[in-house]
Amino acid sequence: MNNVMYIFPGQGSQYQGIGHDIYNDFVVARNVYDQASSILGYDITELSFNDPKNKISLTEYTQPVLLTHQVACYRVFNELTNDSIQPSLAAGHSLGEYTALVVSGSLSFEQALHLVRKRGQLMSQYGQGSMLAMPIEQEEAKRFSEKFNCQVATINLLKQTVIGGMDHDIDACQKAFQDIFPKKRTVKLDTEGAFHTDLMREAAEQFVMHLDEVNFASSDLKVLSNFTSDCHQQDGSLTRELLYKQLYRPVDWLGCMKTATAFNVDIIVEFGGGIGTGALPKEKRPNLESITKKNITKYISHMASCIEVVGYRQRKKGITSFGDLCSDFGANVKQFVLNKKFQANNIKE
Repeated sequence: MNNVMYIFPGQGSQYQGIGHDIYNDFVVARNVYDQASSILGYDITELSFNDPKNKISLTEYTQPVLLTHQVACYRVFNELTNDSIQPSLAAGHSLGEYTALVVSGSLSFEQALHLVRKRGQLMSQYGQGSMLAMPIEQEEAKRFSEKFNCQVATINLLKQTVIGGMDHDIDACQKAFQDIFPKKRTVKLDTEGAFHTDLMREAAEQFVMHLDEVNFASSDLKVLSNFTSDCHQQDGSLTRELLYKQLYRPVDWLGCMKTATAFNVDIIVEFGGGIGTGALPKEKRPNLESITKKNITKYISHMASCIEVVGYRQRKKGITSFGDLCSDFGANVKQFVLNKKFQANNIKE
């Protein structure tokens, strides 16, 4: 029996044209997009596929776009596999945590759309400052950034930490770091503010009233919290508090992957989004693939040589293995095989 984990990326995985392939090919995907447009009150297909006004990278639009695409990919995947895959764990990076909660049944798609739309609006409204990716460990980043009034925002890898702060503080921190470590590369991120830091505290305080309107349902699927890197309570009792804190406290993706190894996860499937210079979905790479594989191999070193990536083939008939689900969809859905014994074992229909 394999332990399957579903993961969902956050902002930065959006691109013009996202989702148009599955929308054209699958009724179930069209239903998701049509429902989203009805709930949001604007045409999310036009925004996602054509982006005529260059809005797709604005936080208030990015978040509904990504949630919709991830849910559509998930439902297409379920249709192609006849709902035969039962994950034991789910996680999402920042925004992706909301999709994980939808997949678990803790949130409905409609509830999640309302929440992420408001979340994006508030993050944009109250957003200030910027973010900087640094090639150092969390504790070192914390010590260094605090000298410049900055904070750790995201722990992606053992040696990849993102910090946030006011623009002038981030600039000063980046210059000082490059002066000390000229061979180490830092990257300033294209965001509307210093997400997951105290600079998002006001947005979080305003967001609470919207979280209070939601009844988080019980779920059989365990979902990891970005804030604690442990599982949400399956009765939904702590989810409201965890999502509130996730907005202004660091995303601990490294910690989430440590937890995943404790669950003996050996297959990870990533849904939605994509990165890379190619214009078409099939030319995109999955957003979380690299950091997730590196994290998993760090803590399951004996599996390092066994990891490979299998794509997701758009086949409407004859699906007999994960290996049958590949390439045509590019980054829409990707599978990480963490155990050589599994490889392309049959999926029973």
